[in-house]
Amino acid sequence: MEPNFKLSGRQKTGLIARYLRGCWHFFAIGLVFACLSMALNALTPQIIRLTVDSILGEQAPELPARVLEWLRWDSLRQQPVRALWLAAAGVMAVAVLRGVCSFGQRLNLSKGSETYVKAIRDDLYRHIQHLTFAWHKAHPTGDIIQRCTSDVDVIRSFVCNQMVEVVRTVFLICLYLSIMFSMNLRLSLVALAFIPIVGLSSGVFYAKISSRFKAADEAEGELTTCAQENLTGVRVVRAFGREKFEEDKFGAKNHAFSALWIKLGKLLSVYWASGTLLTSLQVMTIILFGIVETVNGRMTLGAFMAFIAYNESLAWPVRSLGRVLSEMSKAGVSMDRVGYILHSREEQDAPGAVEPVLGDIVFDGVTFGYEGQEVLKDVSFTIKQGETFAILGGTGSGKSTLVHLLDRLYDLKDGQGAITMGGVDIRQMQREALRKNIGLVLQEPFLFSQTIGENITATRPGSSFDEMRAAAAIACVDDAITAFPEGYETVVGERGVTLSGGQKQRVAIARMLMQQAPVMIFDDSLSAVDAETDTKIRTALRETLDSATVILVSHRITTLMQADRILVLDDGRVSDLGTHQELISRPGIYKDIYDIQMRSDDRALIMEGGEQ
Repeated sequence: MEPNFKLSGRQKTGLIARYLRGCWHFFAIGLVFACLSMALNALTPQIIRLTVDSILGEQAPELPARVLEWLRWDSLRQQPVRALWLAAAGVMAVAVLRGVCSFGQRLNLSKGSETYVKAIRDDLYRHIQHLTFAWHKAHPTGDIIQRCTSDVDVIRSFVCNQMVEVVRTVFLICLYLSIMFSMNLRLSLVALAFIPIVGLSSGVFYAKISSRFKAADEAEGELTTCAQENLTGVRVVRAFGREKFEEDKFGAKNHAFSALWIKLGKLLSVYWASGTLLTSLQVMTIILFGIVETVNGRMTLGAFMAFIAYNESLAWPVRSLGRVLSEMSKAGVSMDRVGYILHSREEQDAPGAVEPVLGDIVFDGVTFGYEGQEVLKDVSFTIKQGETFAILGGTGSGKSTLVHLLDRLYDLKDGQGAITMGGVDIRQMQREALRKNIGLVLQEPFLFSQTIGENITATRPGSSFDEMRAAAAIACVDDAITAFPEGYETVVGERGVTLSGGQKQRVAIARMLMQQAPVMIFDDSLSAVDAETDTKIRTALRETLDSATVILVSHRITTLMQADRILVLDDGRVSDLGTHQELISRPGIYKDIYDIQMRSDDRALIMEGGEQ
């Protein structure tokens, strides 16, 4: 993936705020309930303090006059048993109210959490759909999936748990410290002194943990990619007996992934152990100082017990604040990884892009390559509207690259020539509209995990069954489909494993025919069918696609010989161009391949297609 892509602090804040727009009110309501719950929780130590000092003891209660009047304290003081029951009832009432607040808090935070993460996933998926083909080729599928799942979940956890926890913790610290300072200044200063110590130690660990989290995240992406490739290529694994090799490869990546998490776990163990030590030290210090304050009469026993309760309640939130800081490192890494996708440039039309113009297709001095290596070198030719044009060439000669450029999966840069259709540069055309006018069938077609019928009609949803079946008949796959028990309702397995290679190619051809595009490209899409079926498909195509511009890319002479003209590529350059008869009448690559492929026992079958 990207070498060192990092979002700035402002960009990360913007990323978080961007998806809070539709759900911030859920978080606001949840936080209100959370703060109410903590405020109610602060009442319990005061009830205990009142019970110990003023019901069981003789200390006058430190309560406002109106509260004492409402409690009828003078008469209640004379009935200690009833007072104890009322204190217990007060604790129960606080617990019930806290339960109600906890319900409201969790309900609203859950709604906000799911709404938030849904918005991220929707935006990520939409954005990925519009990224360039080159971007997808450059990034492993497993890593992309891991960023859209695990990393998104880390961000969700941070925003919906850790950030909420920060607000709760800050409110709790402020509330409890204000109560504690009103009870005893010296003890409160001692308690306050430990808070920056815990925060500082967390900051130190935060700096160390960040890089380790990123390394672990990247290792997880590699592990996911390894598993995804193995599952996708299960046929190859089985066919070549590569199970042991794949197990060893996965085991090595899994070991590296586990080792990184073990290192991270060691660092986290030190962090949590040191946090426990600091917390225990703080509690012990408060108890020792509190005993001295109580013995010297500067604090009542009930107040001391209440203070200890508040201090205990502060211990975990203070530690959790440090935990949140450490989790920020993981969330920061995940934001960088997700942000990289969101900041990757989408495909964009040129300003003032026009609708596609039908007409002759002209390649004019096209030079193109990948990663600095030229594949096409000054290629020029014209495909007339309505003709069948064939392209022949060896592996790596640039046949598929021509097709990809015409479909604008890649765009030519300035100085690399031009491709025009109807006299208009295709770079000035609306990309989506152009692709709707170009039907493309690849050598390795992709079928969705849906029914065969849904795959065929994917390019024209809502079409009739008769139209779908007519397209399948042209592609010579109707008989094979109807032979299945469920016919066109047969569910295609992942990546089309239910069908043979030839059946997948023919279903893909039927899908493209449903598009009814004026330009149809067959990129070696008949390679997995036998010569007889190839002939039948070509014959059916000639009978039904008279007005369409058809581009055939193949290694098989029988597929190309019926074309109006044939282009021969050699090492990225135009080697020859002409009709079948013209090309076999003169020495060259085409005639050499023809002589090799055209054996005497094949001629009868070849001629059934009607050699011209």
